[in-house]
Amino acid sequence: MKQVISDFSKLIKFRLSFTVVFSASISFLIGQKMQVGRGYIPSIDWGNWLVLIIGGFLVTAAANCFNEIIEKDLDKLMSRTKDRPMPAGRMTTGQGLILGVFMAFLGTWLLGKLNLETGLLSVFSILLYAFAYTPLKRKSPIAVFVGAIPGALPPLIGYLAAFGSLKAEQFHEIDYYIAAILFLIQFVWQFPHFWSIAWVLDDDYKKAGFRLLPTKKRDKASAMLTFVSTLILIPVSLLPTIYGFGGYYIAGLSLIAGIIFSWLALKLLLSRELADAKKVMFCSFFYIPAVQLGLLLNFIAK
Repeated sequence: MKQVISDFSKLIKFRLSFTVVFSASISFLIGQKMQVGRGYIPSIDWGNWLVLIIGGFLVTAAANCFNEIIEKDLDKLMSRTKDRPMPAGRMTTGQGLILGVFMAFLGTWLLGKLNLETGLLSVFSILLYAFAYTPLKRKSPIAVFVGAIPGALPPLIGYLAAFGSLKAEQFHEIDYYIAAILFLIQFVWQFPHFWSIAWVLDDDYKKAGFRLLPTKKRDKASAMLTFVSTLILIPVSLLPTIYGFGGYYIAGLSLIAGIIFSWLALKLLLSRELADAKKVMFCSFFYIPAVQLGLLLNFIAK
């Protein structure tokens, strides 16, 4: 049983799926707080929050499952992935496909119960991640840009899910800005996040022919683009305050987090050492949940 649980966790990339659901759930709570403040609902609908978490987790797990089916033979070549259930021979692609399809349909159905737009975005996310980003990883660094789109959809999905049937009178102009900015922050963040991971794992990625660094190698240009992407993230993270739905505390938090992120990326640019790339990577793991939680607390404190 322990092996079965371990294999399922690897199949669905549990930690990645959890991170995705976390960002969607935070955005959902922000959207619900907006409606509570307007008097449209008396309190947060925790039932719908749970539906979002379960549906979002299943959809993400399905996308990861399809990704592993497509890359089964490539996963055998890399140290970090060769022990996944399909490349290791503990699960057939047929079994993985059945699980993936089941999770995709159930997850999409659950999200569709919240509203049609949420369900459609979840389907779009699966298709883009599994069938566009996945094959592009061996062809061109543009894969990172393509992958950043489904990677940034969870905050948007979570915010739209908070509005139920999306009645026009409940969705104000500011909601379009909030939804777009939540998407944009996570979209821009993914470039230094992906590129730092690609820098750390470049030797392993090369075994499978993956080309994820901007120039396909650990050079000054790749480090420069990683650094520039962290700089772009700073003004983007200040947009909530600029547009009036984030306070000065979240602006301060985002600014401090952004400066630390950029400083670590600058050190990578100057040294191009693996140790500095790891620092950028680990900083990226903490950056996005810190900023999203700060934004949620800003809404709670209002």
